[in-house]
Amino acid sequence: MDEFQPPGRLVTLTDVAREAGVGESTVSRVLRNHGSYSKRAGARVAEAVARLGYVPNRLAGSLAGQGASARLVGVVIPSLANVVFPDLLRGLTSALDAEGIPCVIGVSEYDPDREEALAAALLSWRPAALLLTGLEHNPGTVALARAGGVRVVEMIDTDGDGIDTVVGFSNRAVGAASARHLVARGYRRIAYLGHDLRIDVRAGKRLAGFEEALAEAGLALQAQEIRSGPSSPASGRAGLEALLARHPDLDAVYFSNDDMALGGYFACLAAGLAVPGRIALFGFNGLDFAAAMPQPLSTVRTPRLEIGRRAAACLTDQSPKKIDLGFELIEGATA
Repeated sequence: MDEFQPPGRLVTLTDVAREAGVGESTVSRVLRNHGSYSKRAGARVAEAVARLGYVPNRLAGSLAGQGASARLVGVVIPSLANVVFPDLLRGLTSALDAEGIPCVIGVSEYDPDREEALAAALLSWRPAALLLTGLEHNPGTVALARAGGVRVVEMIDTDGDGIDTVVGFSNRAVGAASARHLVARGYRRIAYLGHDLRIDVRAGKRLAGFEEALAEAGLALQAQEIRSGPSSPASGRAGLEALLARHPDLDAVYFSNDDMALGGYFACLAAGLAVPGRIALFGFNGLDFAAAMPQPLSTVRTPRLEIGRRAAACLTDQSPKKIDLGFELIEGATA
């Protein structure tokens, strides 16, 4: 079982002063960039802030003397273009709304540096909790989260160690289950079509699980097509056309998500290719449109709403944990 690191004690201005070897008033002047202090003192404070992961308390400046705290939850998600994350937010906000707790949401656009900046900005309000997407972050983001003194919940992925509490499913297991389904159906000349794996780490984990399961069956991917830019039906259509131009003997394609698979389906319709007779298509996410296709898409449905709801429930539970909600393989009619 993976070990959890409990959320760290809140790093305070006093800690920074002690670390830098200066007075608290000096630290305050440096952080506010107001008043007089030496360059040496400024540098020592900046170094101490970076080492400790200290985040200045914005509430202290705006509500000083009122004993105020922020009854809100900070959330960082990678995208709003993909319906997966709005679904997650619906589950989260419906649960939090029932408790009268608002969300402040930041979108990182899959940029780890932007995620770190957003985490720092949200923590400066001393939220009740910080919710992040996935388990891979900049070291600075991890340091901030551990030094923030708040509940930290990482969502969507359980393949790895968490900062505090993790709610999601195993992406590697999803990939493995998808491969075993295709192999059991008799497909052998299988390719992968997806978007930039350096950006979407979880898609990379699914592909790794997929390839491991193929290897267990004595098989290997026949080809890969990695498209630049975000996933979309247009990218999926162009990608499948490119794959089949290079490898016309493929009998199945595993897509990084349902959006890409929908585009692959359009490519087959345009080319007059029978699905799954000539080529099988398999997606990921189990989006609503997948079930409404003329041939329902073979895919994996993920518990996005439930992840959001369970993440909200974790905010009042002080015991770090990993909650794996699993997934559902949808046989559909395309593979």
